[in-house]
Amino acid sequence: MTQASDWRAQRRRGMVAIAVSVAISIALWDAVIRVLPPLAGMDSVGARMIVALKCLAMATLFCLVTGVEAIAHERLQSNAFDPLAGHETARLRVNLRYLQNTLEQTVVFAVALFGLALYRDSGEAMRAVVAATVIWILNRFAFWIGYHHSAAMRGLGAPSMAVSLIMLLYVAARIGNDIAGTAGAVGAVVLYLAIEAVLFWKTR
Repeated sequence: MTQASDWRAQRRRGMVAIAVSVAISIALWDAVIRVLPPLAGMDSVGARMIVALKCLAMATLFCLVTGVEAIAHERLQSNAFDPLAGHETARLRVNLRYLQNTLEQTVVFAVALFGLALYRDSGEAMRAVVAATVIWILNRFAFWIGYHHSAAMRGLGAPSMAVSLIMLLYVAARIGNDIAGTAGAVGAVVLYLAIEAVLFWKTR
């Protein structure tokens, strides 16, 4: 098998993993929304920001900090103690990539989460903030565990980025609506999708 066909085969397996993970994530989202009662006292922006901060703290602890700790523990107990010596196992390299990817995604998730909390102005609507956090955390772990099996299986964590992106598009549409009504909402979303289309076209 050539290198080109190998990566294409991995991509196909990754797409299957993404499809499975998306289906599971949608089911989990629905379960959280159904089980979680409406949050009390969500009339004020400040109260909703506090909920978003609490959710972000949990996501940071369980996803970002655990990545830091995984790398630190391996460096303390192996030849990888000196980061410049080049003694990195496959496990450590995966953990390093997980940490970098999670750091990047945490920034996007945080902005999206606070934006979502700003506009979900009722206790019932705020359940979406909690549900998004649960799905994001679980999919970060799916990405991490899957990556240790193969590059293709890191696709199991794809919904974590999808959740952040959907939230951000919603927030962008609301901001656009605040500025210019329906035209502003549609324009913000269409502009982003146009940029995405260009990126896909340029990387074919």
